[in-house]
Amino acid sequence: MDALRREGEVVPEASLQQSEPELSEVDAVLAWHGGDSRAAIATLLGDCRHLRQELALTEGASSRGFTRGWRPSYERE
Repeated sequence: MDALRREGEVVPEASLQQSEPELSEVDAVLAWHGGDSRAAIATLLGDCRHLRQELALTEGASSRGFTRGWRPSYERE
């Protein structure tokens, strides 16, 4: 994550003070959602759904020549 929420504002991680402990990506996501794990999971699932839709649109709009034969995979390999 490139940004964290602090006191209602989005702050780039690079601008955080050195005295604050470094958060893992999981901790940062939970912090963004105020510790609500269900909200964090719901947001991540929504992001996955959105990216799959974008991938499907891109697949339909791109020719095989444009992608040099690459075809998207919707599941991890």
